[in-house]
Amino acid sequence: MTWHDVAPADAFDEDVPKVVQVGEERVAVFRLEDGFYAISDVCTHEYALLSEGFCEEGKIECPLHQACFDIRSGKALDEPAEIDLATFPTRVEGGVVQFQL
Repeated sequence: MTWHDVAPADAFDEDVPKVVQVGEERVAVFRLEDGFYAISDVCTHEYALLSEGFCEEGKIECPLHQACFDIRSGKALDEPAEIDLATFPTRVEGGVVQFQL
C-alpha cells in the first residue's frame, strides 16, 4: 500500500473535498471537525461523483439520487444506496494530507 499526497492541511476548508485520481480510483478527501477522511468518490448506487454532492455534519449526499453516506465510516445511510463506500486511511505528514491506497 502506498501513501498519496493530497494537499497541504491548511489548504482544506471544512466539508469541502479535494479529489485525487490514482489509476482507476477516484478518492475524495474531506476535512471534518475531528480530522481528515478519505472515501471513494463514486456513489455505490449509480455512477455519480460524491465530491459534487452536499456535505454537512459528516455526511455526503449523492448529487444524483440523494443517497447519503457517512464520511467517517463509508456507511450507506439512505436508499437508494445499499452498499457502503470504500474508505482509506489518512495521515498528515510534513503538513501534507495523505491517504493510503
